[in-house]
Amino acid sequence: MSPGTRAARGIVVLGAGLLTLTVAALLSVMVGTRPIDPGIVLDALLHADPQNPDHLVVLTQRIPRTVIGVLAGTALAAAGGMMQGLTRNPLADPGLLGVNAGASFAVLTAITVLGLTQPSAFVWFAFLGAALAAVAVYAIGSAGRDGATPAKLALTGAAVTAGLTSLSMLVLTTNTTALNTYRFWSVGSLTGRGLSEAWFVAPVIGAGLVLALITAAGLNLLALGDDTARGLGHSVRRTRTLAMIAIVLLCGSATAIAGPLVFVGLVVPHVARALVGTDYRWIVAAGIPLGGVLLVGADVLGRVVAAPAELEAGLIVAFLGAPALMSLVLRRRPVSL
Repeated sequence: MSPGTRAARGIVVLGAGLLTLTVAALLSVMVGTRPIDPGIVLDALLHADPQNPDHLVVLTQRIPRTVIGVLAGTALAAAGGMMQGLTRNPLADPGLLGVNAGASFAVLTAITVLGLTQPSAFVWFAFLGAALAAVAVYAIGSAGRDGATPAKLALTGAAVTAGLTSLSMLVLTTNTTALNTYRFWSVGSLTGRGLSEAWFVAPVIGAGLVLALITAAGLNLLALGDDTARGLGHSVRRTRTLAMIAIVLLCGSATAIAGPLVFVGLVVPHVARALVGTDYRWIVAAGIPLGGVLLVGADVLGRVVAAPAELEAGLIVAFLGAPALMSLVLRRRPVSL
């Protein structure tokens, strides 16, 4: 495929993804236990009436969870594509760097030490824990003569994740109050948070997305091998460092507002790769709206399949992502990176 054809295909996929994300966001505002007509949604946005129950549902529930779903989905999808390129591992996802484990341990610490009980109060601790865990993984994985090689990052991430998970399980098995509070957050939900938390992480996610798009071109060279990339005059260390910063910003923010969601960062880059090819510039770019579509769509589906009750978005994503993961493991041809 020529560069021009690849670019045209990428633009089409990106445009289709943005259109689909818009439709998913509209459905997220209208669909639920209490169906709301588009006209009422528009009226709530333009002429909010605190006495109108439909307006209250739109402004205090539907819009915040839609915004959070878009932010978390786009962040995790971009971070997943970066992780797969950085580690040259087609099964890598943001959790490989200890992000989920770090956020979980920080949230448990906030529950047990400070007595916090509301998901909205966990945001700051989850972000800090995710960022510290990822920084620790990169610092340890960078030690030594060869620096942060893909194998060292993966092994260090697995070790940090195992250690933090063990500490978290120790707390959960000895503190019933912490278990009851933590289990709701750990499922991965778009509820229980407001727009104030979303606006806090939005600039961080925006910075992470910009950095990911800038760094994605370097991942194409890393896919050729470190020696080849250096031979072409590319700075391998700089690309890895910038990619890690982008992943920390994206994963930390997404985990903070939506909990430790799984499979979004794993599945979406493979869908993007099937649509736009192996160029990481387009994998990351196309994955941004597709991640939002997956998470917001999962949230809408969770409201419908169990009506009048709801299933958390994290459960729906896991249900959809597990077969995708098995197909990746069992496929006969290796995944092209």
